[in-house]
Amino acid sequence: MAFALTDREAASAISPDAINLLSHFSIEVTPRTAAKIDDFRQLLPAGTRVYIAHIEGTSIDDMVATARRLADDGFAPMPHMPARGIGDAAVLNDWLRRYSEDAGVEQALLLGGGHARRAGDLDSVMAMLETGLFDRHGFSCLHVAGHPEGNRDIDRNGGTANVDAALRSKHDYAQRTDAKMAIVTQFAFDAGPVIAWAERIFAEGIDLPIHLGVAGPTKLQTLIKFAISCGIGPSLSILQKRALDLRKLLVPFEPTDLVDTIEAYCATHPQSRITQAHVFPLGGIAASATWANARARNALAKPR
Repeated sequence: MAFALTDREAASAISPDAINLLSHFSIEVTPRTAAKIDDFRQLLPAGTRVYIAHIEGTSIDDMVATARRLADDGFAPMPHMPARGIGDAAVLNDWLRRYSEDAGVEQALLLGGGHARRAGDLDSVMAMLETGLFDRHGFSCLHVAGHPEGNRDIDRNGGTANVDAALRSKHDYAQRTDAKMAIVTQFAFDAGPVIAWAERIFAEGIDLPIHLGVAGPTKLQTLIKFAISCGIGPSLSILQKRALDLRKLLVPFEPTDLVDTIEAYCATHPQSRITQAHVFPLGGIAASATWANARARNALAKPR
């Protein structure tokens, strides 16, 4: 069964006047950063989807406890499930059981994982999906990663052949199952490569909703460091040019230009599958939440 759009996503895809990628933004935390937040309800709108990044070395106990806390506070926790860090189907089964029974989790972001060595025989998202365990434990909403500028860890010689094939297999899985699947992209700084990628995969038959990854406000030096470590490609030049302007070097970078351009594109291309934004809080969750909330309010306040 193909992924069915939510009412909000359908409205965004059809009505040019309704484009507001931040109206239902998602954001992410780690258990370590979450522990430093006294009350998420003071930062995020009720019901916000909060990804929980599973950094190598983080215990499943801490992951489940963070998910439980977020759920109790009225948010929708979406833990990362890194295949290479899980090991085997028995461990995956235990994790899913604990997330479901102890925290009421029904959704997950599926990743290959950046672990230097895989923990067992699970080495990819498809290997996890093929166990059938997500369906067994009631995980009905599954997100997967998108790489508009490619991924050198997957396509070591450049290009996009491997990431394209992987995304196609996940789309095919969604087509033949009841999984509600969407793509969340790596953050970028230039709208051009994102739009070109979104149009290309749509033309190739991959019509999953796309959640645009944006880097929340942070110091330019910090952002460049993250961009290089995450393998950001062509759009890195946007940051490098900004770094040459000393006036801009002294103020935090905000992804406003990127979001403006993508929203304008979606308004004139109602078939676009870009439906909302996912915020990477590289400069801290408080700063990112403040920016995203203000962006959403300002957009809603604009005359139509």
